[in-house]
Amino acid sequence: MAKKKYLLTATLPDGYVKTIGPTAVEFTHYWRIVAHLGGGRTEVFWGHTKSLAEARKKRTAALDAGVNRGWESHDFDIVELIRTSQ
Repeated sequence: MAKKKYLLTATLPDGYVKTIGPTAVEFTHYWRIVAHLGGGRTEVFWGHTKSLAEARKKRTAALDAGVNRGWESHDFDIVELIRTSQ
């Protein structure tokens, strides 16, 4: 029997809402990096993880990426995913 699928919703502090799914995977957190490249340009990276600890590890990776890619700055957000039935 197939696992039940859910929709996962993340609402970020700036009001952006991301919906993931339908999925049967037990993701718990959503992370987003908004890299400021200069000249008003930005690049967005995002993902979802199965734990808060796993999402927090992305913060260190973002610092390294910023140095390697020459970002002027970046914003990093982690939010809990809300699971709803499909």
